[in-house]
Amino acid sequence: MAAPTLAKNSADTPLRKKRRELPFPLNLYQTAVGKKWVMALTGIMLLGFVVFHMVGNLKVYLGEVQHLSPEGEYVTDYDINIYGEFLRDLLVPLLPRTYLLWILRLGLIAAFALHLHSAISLSKMNLESNNRYESKRDWVAANFASRSMRWTGPIIFLYLLFHLADLTWGVGAASSEWERGEVYQNLVHSMSRPGIAIVYIVCNVALCVHIFHGAYSMFQSLGINNPVYNQLRRGFAAGLALLILVGNLSFPIAILAGIVDLP
Repeated sequence: MAAPTLAKNSADTPLRKKRRELPFPLNLYQTAVGKKWVMALTGIMLLGFVVFHMVGNLKVYLGEVQHLSPEGEYVTDYDINIYGEFLRDLLVPLLPRTYLLWILRLGLIAAFALHLHSAISLSKMNLESNNRYESKRDWVAANFASRSMRWTGPIIFLYLLFHLADLTWGVGAASSEWERGEVYQNLVHSMSRPGIAIVYIVCNVALCVHIFHGAYSMFQSLGINNPVYNQLRRGFAAGLALLILVGNLSFPIAILAGIVDLP
């Protein structure tokens, strides 16, 4: 009698075809653990930028202030405009003007690309694993934030492009009033339009849902996963997401309400 053959879907069958291994340390990124570490570390970088960006934008509430110009004269300008010039002048004259700002921008672009690639790669790996074992997702064990990551991620990407076009490149709906370097005026002109303000509100809600789950899960990706700390992790993630939500939503709401306005 012939020996029985293993079924095609045997547990001994590899989940994926083995790819050519990259040299160390790049080969770490070929593993699920390595991708999770990259996602967590780039997530920390992007979270730092979001918080820093929000805190800087709070200067819109300071309105006009007097400051000393490079010519040694006191001039009046909006505080957030002065802050924008300060970012362009970082490490001048050690570096030429805007050089450090562009180095930081390129670092953020690289972090965003790696974060996006690791997220897509992990999703594909999880999908292949689920298909291999014909298992279904346990939606009861997952919360709303984790289930919505596949949607909030693309929303954030599109929102980033819209935000850059609207306030950095000057090609948005308020492009006729856009002026380079006039951060305060550009912000007011843009968000005084209800349609644009609503886009900012909806996208920032999606951003903070994404941040809540990301900030909570990044500890687990880094190996910090203990029942003793899990409640603290959840509190930290919820507090950070709420702080960013309140700060970012305050801008379109304050402008629509006339609290922040042009003279």
